[in-house]
Amino acid sequence: MALTASTRPLFNDFNLPSHSKNRDPAILRSHRTHFSNPSYLLSFPQISSSFSQINTQSRCPLFKSMPLVPSRKLNSKVRASAAGEEAYQEDFSWSSPWVVYYFGYDIGATSGATLSLQSAELSGTTWFNLSAVQLGLVVSGSLYGALFGSILVYPIADFLGRKRELVLAALLYLVGGSVTAYAPGLGVLLLGRVLYGLGIGLAMHGAPLYIAETCPSQIRGTLISLKELFIVLGILLGYFVGSFQIDAIGGWRYMFGFSAPIALLMGLGVWGLPQSPRWLLLRAVQGKASLQEYKEQAIVALSKLRGRPSGDKVSEKQIEDTLVTLKSAYGSDEESEGSIFEVFQGTSLKAFVIGGGLVLFQQITGQPSVLYYAGQILQTAGFSAAADATRVSVIIGLLMTSIAILKVDDLGRKPLLIGGISGITLSLFLLSAYYKFLGGFPLVAVGALLLYVGCYQISFGPISWLMVSEIFPLRTRGKGISLAVLTNFGSNALVTFAFSPLKELLGAENLFLLFGAIALLSLGFVLLYVPETKGLTLEEIENKILK
Repeated sequence: MALTASTRPLFNDFNLPSHSKNRDPAILRSHRTHFSNPSYLLSFPQISSSFSQINTQSRCPLFKSMPLVPSRKLNSKVRASAAGEEAYQEDFSWSSPWVVYYFGYDIGATSGATLSLQSAELSGTTWFNLSAVQLGLVVSGSLYGALFGSILVYPIADFLGRKRELVLAALLYLVGGSVTAYAPGLGVLLLGRVLYGLGIGLAMHGAPLYIAETCPSQIRGTLISLKELFIVLGILLGYFVGSFQIDAIGGWRYMFGFSAPIALLMGLGVWGLPQSPRWLLLRAVQGKASLQEYKEQAIVALSKLRGRPSGDKVSEKQIEDTLVTLKSAYGSDEESEGSIFEVFQGTSLKAFVIGGGLVLFQQITGQPSVLYYAGQILQTAGFSAAADATRVSVIIGLLMTSIAILKVDDLGRKPLLIGGISGITLSLFLLSAYYKFLGGFPLVAVGALLLYVGCYQISFGPISWLMVSEIFPLRTRGKGISLAVLTNFGSNALVTFAFSPLKELLGAENLFLLFGAIALLSLGFVLLYVPETKGLTLEEIENKILK
């Protein structure tokens, strides 16, 4: 049913208290988290709570005793909460954005680890002489593990729950990193890579899902986009550890193993988080446990997420309103989870076309392939090594991701997608022109490459996963996101596999022309099919857009 002012759903926007009316307008602006605020790099509740005593006026929602901004329109108008009380945002902390940081670390560390592993002097093994197929399996082992993980989580996502899925991801990171680091032979090494990849598959599914279901709508875009930032930071850390250990005997073991102790800390941080209140209510209306018991747990979880006293009236009212919405949408308390193919029906199918289409275009517009040419292109502009060139592209990506994080909840999702994909299309056509008839102007290729990386990181990079986490109805959100993750890794593997044959068949100039045509098609897809979800709660997206 449509959401009204009298029945505002869980995690709706809140308002400033009356005593805040006359504050400096600069203080009353949006509390969206900015990348420039280093506290967001902290992920454990016990750490973030200590900062509340240092700066209670910060806009970052990790800090306590901070009044919330007004609902959607950023003004100082005061309204009472649904329970008749003024609403405050005292606290909001988690570890989930950090989980996918390990995906980036694996990308960065693998490049150095494979060099170390194949060195007769530095590998520290007798089986260093790997064939091309064996080396390919080492590099792509985590990708295939992630593919399997996204398949595995499809039927069990709602059974596990968002928190347990993240804990399991951390455990797989820990085991996979440890097995890889201590591998006595290639077979065990590949097993560790696959286990690590399973953690990636679960994390790429669980992290945006948990964030979307627990954060206030006015900062949801910023927080889910942080996932992409943590991936880029993970890549940089992987490069750093690799460069530090590249001359050590058995350095590849340290490169792969460095993730294990940090995964342990991450798992402990996630363990301290509450369950997603929306997931608890979903299981309650599905008849998987006592409705009253799960409703009480949801109230406690929401109170903890907002830093309120356990079981306070504001949280209780919000849970009651959301439960009414869920019952209206999904029927009686005893309703089952539905068919395993339910995601291909009705509103869920519409959501999958939008979300799955975005992550598909994210890969088939050439993102893995363009970066393949980064070293060659930037070397022509004076960079001494391919590794230097790659680091430049990663830093550009980091800067542009920061811009996306800052602006996604101001400008909206669709404008960033349209602007970014337009830049991607232009850059691909420029790269094609460079290889066709502008070979004497390497700066054109350098500019096109940096334009591609920058535009990708303000559009497909963060926004695709943000839309995926928002667009699915609660009933099929777990299955839908797992299908989107499967689409992402499956198309990634396909593009990576097909790249070399296509390059030989078409040549670089026609390959980039093909990617440019696909990018142009993706721009039309965004214009025609992708809605704007800025400022809407998940229930409003389901009722106003999907229905």
